[in-house]
This record gives sequence, structure tokens and C-alpha cells, in this order.
Amino acid sequence: MKCRTILSRAPSRGTSLAAADAIASVFDDLVAAGAAECAVDALSCTVVPRSRAALSLVLERAQQKRLRVAIYGCGSKLTWVEPLNADVRLSTRALDCLVEHAVGDLTVTVEAGVRWTELQHVLAKTGQFVPLDPTYPDRATVGGVVATADSGSWRQRYGGVRDLAIGVEFVRADGQVAHAGGRVVKNVAGYDLTKLMVGSHGTLGAIALVTLRTYPLPDDSGTIALVGPADAIARAAQWLRGSALTPTAADLLSAGAVRALELGTSGQGIDLGLLVRFESVAASVAQQCERVAAVAQQLAVRAATFAGEGERDLWARLPLLIHPPSSGLAVTCKIGVLPAEAIAFLARLSAEKECGIVRAGSGLGRLYLASDDPIARLQELRAQCEAGCGYLSLLEAPAEVLQRIGRWGYTGNALPLMRRLKHQFDPDDLLNSGCFVGGI
Repeated sequence: MKCRTILSRAPSRGTSLAAADAIASVFDDLVAAGAAECAVDALSCTVVPRSRAALSLVLERAQQKRLRVAIYGCGSKLTWVEPLNADVRLSTRALDCLVEHAVGDLTVTVEAGVRWTELQHVLAKTGQFVPLDPTYPDRATVGGVVATADSGSWRQRYGGVRDLAIGVEFVRADGQVAHAGGRVVKNVAGYDLTKLMVGSHGTLGAIALVTLRTYPLPDDSGTIALVGPADAIARAAQWLRGSALTPTAADLLSAGAVRALELGTSGQGIDLGLLVRFESVAASVAQQCERVAAVAQQLAVRAATFAGEGERDLWARLPLLIHPPSSGLAVTCKIGVLPAEAIAFLARLSAEKECGIVRAGSGLGRLYLASDDPIARLQELRAQCEAGCGYLSLLEAPAEVLQRIGRWGYTGNALPLMRRLKHQFDPDDLLNSGCFVGGI
């Protein structure tokens, strides 16, 4: 193996002497193995495999030494996934090859370290794309998107990561390579481990290779924004869900989001919003926008249409309401409510310090709070979500907030099964230990 040590060997801060010796031994093993290329930053105890064979070897050596490994891509979501007491940091960012793009089969197979925007740029050259809009797309890697099940507004039409990931190759804690799914859409052989890996936060294995379903790029796009009282927006969302229209995105907005996007507001600032996007041939987009505008007129809510650069700017600004570049002590949450309860939840949010976005079709969304003392407010909002069979999980928050109220909240009724799966895949609890729900 070509193993390039970037800095002199030294244990990371907080690493025990025994662990430091084990880490040094692993690094020596990697140098002596002579199997593949790997970059090592021994000062920070970081390993960056440059091939899938190297990734396998790293995890094999780490298990032999009983070292806990923190797995990540480019680190765009490290605040979402915080492994406890990791001895070694393993980044898959150097696994950045596009393995196969089957244009006719509408699939693409890439290594886990490929940046999301780079993948979309390559696919666009053939008139295709993967309809997922994850957080921080410029820094997010394909493996990170799959591991965190991170999706956005396109979920309304195309589904989430589990619907678009059809195959995966991952490395188990013992270094063995496992395969699931395949490189064709119609693949039903074996257990569906692909969906198990989606959203596992790296606790079951290190994702090395992913096959995703692609779609043709739409010819045209148009968005119509409705703004009005909560009851009117609720009726508009209900009508949309029951209609024959095919929006690619339908997002409900809190009063704070409406204000931040400058979509207009009443003097009291309590109007909510509904963003509906259509992507298809030009005639279909225009016709569907006209139907939504007619309903808006019947409900006496304001409607504005967006196209071209204005529309692209609108959807580019939307995620920045929840994940601003510099959030300081603010809190970002992932929420889930019943679709019928989404309007009632958003109506309770403050227009000044809180922004909420909920997908009209699924009830999934994001919440941003800017408060000097958010703990009581978060507890209140979490209780409201859980009372309606939903959840509120913290993505980004100050350490004190995470310690006081916990990241996950309600852990569901499948925790015993999840722990058995974790033990089956990683019996020594070495991979991203403690970063998932219930301390998994």
C-alpha cells in the first residue's frame, strides 16, 4: 500500500496512551500492507482511503485493535453525527470516482466520496439528474447523503433517498465487503440491505459505493407562491393533495419563512405560505400553475408566480432560512408531523425568531430557532410534535442544549430491533458509536 503520512504520529486530544499505541500500530500496518493507497494524518488520527480496498483494510485493522472509528465524508454534517470517543477518524472523501453511468437504464453508480454538485453536473451533460436536494450540496458527498437520508423539497414528487438508492456496497466493521441491490432498477434479489443502510448514520458499515436512480431533466419549471391566513392555506394544501396535479415540490411555510423570502405579509405578520413547483414541458407547467392560481383566487389568498432566474433564486434561498451560513447559537431541527397537522404546527411559530418549512405531502420538515434560551421552547415544540404522533430531532445546536434535552427525543418502538441489528453488523460497537438514536 502506498500510505502517505501527512504529519508526525501523535495521539489526538483525549486519546488514551493504550489507544494511541494501537493507532500507531494500525498506521504501521497500513504502511506495511502494500495493498492500496491511503493518506494518513497521524496528528489528528485521520485516515483517508483512496480506494475501496484501502477502506476495507483500514476497518479490518481497526477492528483487530478494537479502535472506535468515526466515519464521515467531507464533514458537512458532522454536527448531525457525533460519534462518542472515536479513536480514529475515517474520511471517504477520496473515494470520488464515477464508476458507471447507464444512460439508457437511468442509473448511475458512484463512489461514496463524490460531491453531490459534481455528480449533478456530470449527469446534466446527458440531460439527467438525481432528484434529491440535500443540505449543503456543494460539500455533501453521495455517501453522506445516503447515510443521513438527507432529502429536500423534491421528495414531494420523487420520494426520499430510500426510493432512489437501488444498490450499495459497504464495508462491515471487520473489513469484509458486502453488496446489496444492483445496478438496474428492477432488482429484487436478496434482502433489501440498501434501504437498511440509508439513514443508518454510518453505524452499520462504511458506505463505499452507491447506485442511484436518475431522471431526465425537465424541459421547463415554474413556481407559484400562495400567501394567506392559516385556514385558507390549509384548504389550498388539502385541495392540492387531492388533485390530479403533479408538483415536484409543495412546501408549507411559517410566517417567519414567508417574511424572510419577502413573499408578502399582513400587518400582523401571521400569514402562512405554500410554495408549489411544477417541472415538465412548458404547456403542462403553465396549465398547472393556472389551476393553482384559480384556486388561490377562490380562497382569497395572494398568489405570485416565479420562473427563470427568479424561481431559481427563490429555491436557492429557501434552505438558507433553516441552515444559514453563520448561525451562532441558533438551533436547527428536523421535524415530522401528520400532513393534516402541519398548518397548526407552523401557525404556532414566532414570525420573528422561528422559521419552519414542512413538506405538504409527507409532513416532514425543518425548523430554525434563533433564541438566547431555546431549551424551554424546544421542549414545548417537541411535546407538540410527539403528541401528534410526530417527532422533533436536533440537527445543529449548542452543546448545552443537546445535553439538556437530547438530540433525538422520542425513540420509536423499534429500538430493541435496531440494537440487535447494530450488534449483528458491528458486535464490538466500533463504528460511529453512540451517534444514533438510543445511543446506538
